[in-house]
Amino acid sequence: MNQGTCLQDLPVDLEPERLPHHVAVIMDGNGRWAQSRGLPRIMGHRKGVETLKDLLRCCRDWGLEALTAYAFSSENWGRPLEEVNFLMTLFEKVLRQELQEIVAEDVQIRFVGNLSSLPVSLQAEIKHSMEMTRPNQGIKFTVATNYGGRQEIVHACKAIGTQIQKGLLKPEEINEGLFEKYLYTAGISHPDLLIRTSGEMRISNFLLWQMAYSEIYVTQTLWPDFNRYEFHRALCAYQKRERRFGKI
Repeated sequence: MNQGTCLQDLPVDLEPERLPHHVAVIMDGNGRWAQSRGLPRIMGHRKGVETLKDLLRCCRDWGLEALTAYAFSSENWGRPLEEVNFLMTLFEKVLRQELQEIVAEDVQIRFVGNLSSLPVSLQAEIKHSMEMTRPNQGIKFTVATNYGGRQEIVHACKAIGTQIQKGLLKPEEINEGLFEKYLYTAGISHPDLLIRTSGEMRISNFLLWQMAYSEIYVTQTLWPDFNRYEFHRALCAYQKRERRFGKI
């Protein structure tokens, strides 16, 4: 049985009313997956794209509202140049090839991060994909690209400081709601559940503000092997937890 293509319908042991509205994923382990099979690291990234596509469809099939994927961090520029160049080309190629299907499946796609530092051709594909899917009313798919949580907070602070300097904002007007309007993720709900693959026990500068009360699920499974059965396990674990948000 091919587990990756099963479980089209919501498993009966999951309660629809207790599903997370928004799931975020740190897709870790592509390189290790490839190396363990004697393949170049880039082959792990190719397989990882297929995994992400199936997870997005799974979220749609099971009635989840939003998925956010950590595709490329601001620290990932320190990887080997060949791998970085491959990833930039892969992002662009996937967007170009998959956009028509994304539109047809009613997905609304959004990219967050310091997008101005990306290759110009990739920026153009990103802009086009967001414009084409903006009217869509289905699952909201956010891709964090050249993203860093600290970078995002500093960016918001600078923007607010500029508004104060111009006399358009008073310091006493600043609160959490206003601050969020200056984040890359303005208008996007906070994740209820963060899933990290490959067993690493850290959040790696991802959505530092937004994940204040997210539930965290870590699996030893490498990202290319993360299928619907693994997602089912993560959701089962989530539904067993009691979310108190600091209350008793």
